[in-house]
Amino acid sequence: MALLDQIKSAGVIGAGGAGFPTHAKLTSNADYILMNGAECEPLLRVDQQLMAMYPEEIIRGFEMAGRMVGAKQAIIGIKGKHGDVIQILRDTIDRIGFTDYVSVGILPDIYPAGDEQVLVYQLTGRVVPEAGIPIMCGCVVMNSETALNVYNASKGLPVTETYVTVAGDIPNRLTLKVPVGTPVLDVLKLSGITDFSEYKVIDGGPMMGPLLADIHGFVVKKNKGYVILRKDHPLIRKKEVTDPQARKINHATCEQCRMCTDMCPRALIGHDTAPHKAMRFMLYGGDDMQGKTIGQLCCQCNLCEYFACPIGLHPKMANMALKDETMKAGVRFQRDENREYKPNKNRDWRLVPSHRLIARIGLTGFDAPAPMSDIRLEPQEVHIMLSQHVGAPAQPIVRAGDRVTVGQMIGRIPEDALGAAVHASIGGEVTEVTDKYIAIRR
Repeated sequence: MALLDQIKSAGVIGAGGAGFPTHAKLTSNADYILMNGAECEPLLRVDQQLMAMYPEEIIRGFEMAGRMVGAKQAIIGIKGKHGDVIQILRDTIDRIGFTDYVSVGILPDIYPAGDEQVLVYQLTGRVVPEAGIPIMCGCVVMNSETALNVYNASKGLPVTETYVTVAGDIPNRLTLKVPVGTPVLDVLKLSGITDFSEYKVIDGGPMMGPLLADIHGFVVKKNKGYVILRKDHPLIRKKEVTDPQARKINHATCEQCRMCTDMCPRALIGHDTAPHKAMRFMLYGGDDMQGKTIGQLCCQCNLCEYFACPIGLHPKMANMALKDETMKAGVRFQRDENREYKPNKNRDWRLVPSHRLIARIGLTGFDAPAPMSDIRLEPQEVHIMLSQHVGAPAQPIVRAGDRVTVGQMIGRIPEDALGAAVHASIGGEVTEVTDKYIAIRR
């Protein structure tokens, strides 16, 4: 079986973010393939540990992917502060003879170094066009766990597990491998907290992750971590602000200082995104629907809300309001295809160091190691979600009562659709098949 077919059959998706199916991404033709090892979200510790534990497998998977897209160069992006991991990667690249193709690119310890468009600029000097994706400037991006899964797919191993960090205001901080479909609560209890009535859980990193609406859900392939904080933590209160509340606060208070725009990571690489203008639309309204499409340029990194705004307003939510309004009206941002992007000349002096961000959002006391654990979760029942990726939900190919084994495909990609296959993460009996999930009892 060709490697692309193996990756497709294995259900490999972006291990983080939106979960874009990797086999679709690898049909592109690119100049560069870039590995996002920045892990810029505070407190998360997956990528840095995976690169230290499985350097050869990750590098080989990355190299395979690079050859598939015809990339002339493969660059691993990692923050310079991870000197020990950088040395491991460089030694491995040299040992397996990939020095003419794979290299390590050093990233500054800033937020959001892991935003794929910031990553592209830092590693190649190229700027992804507004409302565009990296392939538009000749780049394909994947993260370290995805590269590991590409390697595993080449060996016939599907994606049945994912790595997550459990962090926050908890006794036990750890990172571990979790079967896909495991009850989230089983993972959260490893924190040492058993009663969550006084806590809230952020699904993902503290900057971009939303509050987990239901801790009784199930782990999916793209989960990277859970940050557990007390209900009264300022960051939790910030994330609980509703859209009507944000509109009221913004309307009453914004004085158009434009610090949100001056520090916006996308604006700093030359895009016309302007959160302060989004705030102005929220303040005064208007019928300029094309002007409102600036909301579609927001990467939702939350830097404007959690760091830049001196009085704690909600410019990102203003962007999201404009995006929602214009998308519902069918109005799309019109990109100037001939535009030459020029990064802001002051960019280097406006980058936000991670430690300052962590202090601003009140997490300094929790910024501690979360070492890889050898705990092996063995859930008695898993729920494999049919939609845990970009595209159409997987179509079940099993029925209640069927016996399945670990790694067996249980949901396939619909014909002529973008999607990803799903596989059994435990062996046992299929107990339920719905339009949302397949349940398997050990």
